Amino acid sequence: MTTNFTFTIKSLSLDENYRPADSTRITTNFANLARGEHRQQNLRNALNMINNSFNALAHWDNPKGDRYSVELEIVSVDMDIEAGGGSFPSIEVLKTYVVDNKTNERIEGIVGNNFSSYVRDYDFSVRLLDHNKGKSQFTIPADFGELHGKLFKHFVSSEEYKQNFKKPPVICLSVSDNKTYHRTENQHPVLGFEYEPNESSLTEQYFQKMGLQVRYFMPPNSVAPFAFYFFGDLLNDYTNLELISTISTMETFQKIYRPEIYNANAVAGKSYQPSLKNSDHSLTQVVYDREERSRLAIEQGKFAEETFIKPYQDVLNQWAANYA
Repeated sequence: MTTNFTFTIKSLSLDENYRPADSTRITTNFANLARGEHRQQNLRNALNMINNSFNALAHWDNPKGDRYSVELEIVSVDMDIEAGGGSFPSIEVLKTYVVDNKTNERIEGIVGNNFSSYVRDYDFSVRLLDHNKGKSQFTIPADFGELHGKLFKHFVSSEEYKQNFKKPPVICLSVSDNKTYHRTENQHPVLGFEYEPNESSLTEQYFQKMGLQVRYFMPPNSVAPFAFYFFGDLLNDYTNLELISTISTMETFQKIYRPEIYNANAVAGKSYQPSLKNSDHSLTQVVYDREERSRLAIEQGKFAEETFIKPYQDVLNQWAANYA
């Protein structure tokens, strides 16, 4: 019997009144902001930072720097397993919209940006640790990331995706603090200078299994490059405003969560090695707990193992083996 997975897509506005759903990973950037006594102020500050960053990059025909504002939607994707077999919160991403306050037009931006996945938590925080327990040398399981990659590709090629989104996703992550990045001569008006890493990272290989390729760019006004994961042609498939919506959104999150890299007081040079030990950085007005994030990643991985990986192990193995 072949199992089929279908998807249910829900969306929710990310504004200062946002409260995370029970199924949302608490370590997800936007959910982490929306907790505790400062939740509303955190969200308000982050959304202001996004708008300011957007207008600084989209500066043409924008003399006062207030022409645009960014609206964000949280897109939650539940994977429905067989008929009546239940569903699992598979991924959450962000969708951007750009409001042109001069023309009152609302322009569709990019889907993806942030990438949240319980199965990825399981792979990195449970499976990888279990695989290396008691070993003197760190190794990676042979099929590491394959199931997750196939599930993601299945979603992006699904009818549900095509009905909801016009273009493939772009995911924007921070650079790896154990790699060195070299600036090339390639420069894009919005994405900025392109950088190339000295070697491939485990994250790169993981996203490659999801069908995504990666390029690294440091946009104007930024102090460090970002990793952009995409299908197709990043520089030609998306408009400048679409790209700016992703840059401004994800730079804001990274300034909050990785201030040592993205809110550093010095700009990355021709050869750049990011460091989370860099003390020469500024903090934003947003409060969060980084240690809690690390601890919760393990809990979230175990949740995926207990509610999805173990109960559906045979179904998942069979489906992955037959997935073309």
